[in-house]
Amino acid sequence: MNLIKRLFTKKQNGEENVFENNLDSQKISEKESDGWEAIPTFIEMNPKDYERISVIVTAIAAGDRPDSQFVIKRILQRNPEARTVAIISASLVSELADDSQLFVKSIAKKKIDSI
Repeated sequence: MNLIKRLFTKKQNGEENVFENNLDSQKISEKESDGWEAIPTFIEMNPKDYERISVIVTAIAAGDRPDSQFVIKRILQRNPEARTVAIISASLVSELADDSQLFVKSIAKKKIDSI
């Protein structure tokens, strides 16, 4: 992980701006204290699919080396709610500027206080 941070680190005005990975950005943010709840980009996968996904991933990763071994620690899938919101919002914004490329960094929804 340190190698990735060093590759994506830029020093500007004596400060370092470190590239953040999606999983690190899911930490508690300042928005949550204001009544906003962060929607995670990735969620846990159904345990029934672990074996099939593990076999496919290790077969692709092994390639021409059948003697290699892999340990899969965690399997995540894209959050369908976050994906839908990102597609809709990017589509609406791109209508204003053709040939634009957009990146959604985080998605949050307003917390509904129960009575």
